[in-house]
Amino acid sequence: MVVFFTDQERWDSCGCYGNPTGLTPRLDAMAERGTRMDRAFTTQPVCAPARACLMTGLHGTQHGTWRNGIKLDPKLPTLAKDFRPGGGWAGYIGKWHLGGAGTNGQTLADETPIPPANRGGWDDLWIAADTLEFVSHPYRLRLYDADHRLVERKGYRVDAQTDLVLEALDARSKDRDKPFCLFVSYLEPHFQNDLDLFVGPRGLAEQYAKDLWIPDDLKALGGSTALHLPGYWGCVRSLDENLGRVLDFLAKSGLDNDTVVLFTSDHGCHFKTRNGEYKRSCHESSIRIPAVLQGPGFDNGSTILNLVTLLDLHATLRDAAGLLPAPDSEGRSIRPLLANPKMDWRDEVFVQVSESQVGRALRTPRWTYGVTAKGLDGRDVPSSPTYTDQYLYDLDHDPAQLQNLIGSAASGPIRDELAARLQARMREAGEASATISR
Repeated sequence: MVVFFTDQERWDSCGCYGNPTGLTPRLDAMAERGTRMDRAFTTQPVCAPARACLMTGLHGTQHGTWRNGIKLDPKLPTLAKDFRPGGGWAGYIGKWHLGGAGTNGQTLADETPIPPANRGGWDDLWIAADTLEFVSHPYRLRLYDADHRLVERKGYRVDAQTDLVLEALDARSKDRDKPFCLFVSYLEPHFQNDLDLFVGPRGLAEQYAKDLWIPDDLKALGGSTALHLPGYWGCVRSLDENLGRVLDFLAKSGLDNDTVVLFTSDHGCHFKTRNGEYKRSCHESSIRIPAVLQGPGFDNGSTILNLVTLLDLHATLRDAAGLLPAPDSEGRSIRPLLANPKMDWRDEVFVQVSESQVGRALRTPRWTYGVTAKGLDGRDVPSSPTYTDQYLYDLDHDPAQLQNLIGSAASGPIRDELAARLQARMREAGEASATISR
């Protein structure tokens, strides 16, 4: 099993989700061969919480890493911890961001290697940094191995990291009696923090700026789109090329027919259109992500139209590995949907958001409804007993979410229904009962 995990990648960066610029031919081919989840979502549009959701199958207020800077509880079960006892091999390469590192004013010197207890069970191979955006640069990959030794590689960061991945896969190809799970976590297309730029391979930003395709929400709202989107597309292109390198190696080594590959991301990117930075909102641009699977059980050219979350992806990986469902997780494997697309499946996604606000949202096939806790700092508290309406979008008529209907008298009945459903989902996630006012 290989998890190819990107950072801050919009779903519409990919051709198989409608991007017309030809950025992702390898992912598009993977989707044609395998299974694409048409509507996949994060459950927390902030880096560390989203990663913890995928690792544990739990919501942010359940696993406790509800904002950046909180380490993942080492006592929690994870995919890796449950995979290894049966004789499996679990390795991790790249950005971790679950070791408790903060981000405000952090510099390269603040990064320290992650001790074994805080590695989430990825103990057979560990080449990682907690905050890759601070410890490395676009042409200077720096990570730490299991013995806390610095690992440095030259070249563009995505290429250099993939070199490490191919070395790990080569070793796995020579030990085929032991099942493996390799989790590969890239920083790109996340921005380089100290530059506040999205840095793709040299020359690609200029290439994509010449005839720049802009998604409708960014076209209408602007933000930092003109400055940042060309570099972002360059990062996406590089990731796709390196996905191709991984898939080619699996095919060449004969591992491809026995290896499940998941391509997905932690959250999306709105380019400073919904708040003062790039994510941390419950708009479609922040919460919708690409998710494609190939390998045994998934190679049927299918498209899943149901709403799927990171918790479901966790459950699907467990299912593919022959593991039982995670305790207390609401996530469900998508594999039964391939046999019966009309089976009973929830028609809503519950999202928690921190740092920019204490917020909650419900995304249904048609509606996005969001609430916020006024007067509270999303870096200080994980939840609130009271919330206030923030927005309501009708995705059937406004897919770019440009018209907030929350103040419309005609929206009253649907608002009341969604508010009640949102309150129920908060309780299911272990939160105390909360009131929502208009």
